[in-house]
Amino acid sequence: MPQLDTSTWFITILSMLVTLFVLFQLKISKHIYPSDPSPKSNKTRKQKAPWETKWTKIYLPLLLPLQ
Repeated sequence: MPQLDTSTWFITILSMLVTLFVLFQLKISKHIYPSDPSPKSNKTRKQKAPWETKWTKIYLPLLLPLQ
């Protein structure tokens, strides 16, 4: 039974890794990144509660004029 010749495995695996590295570097280098991203405003909009949108009149007994 013939034995498996593993003498070329090292070169094959090493060349595959180098090729993959080069291909990924080329793919990443062709990617276009935004040059100057515009800053987003950090203003938080205050959301009104449902009762703030309706007109209500509150009567407080202590604020009524004295009789």
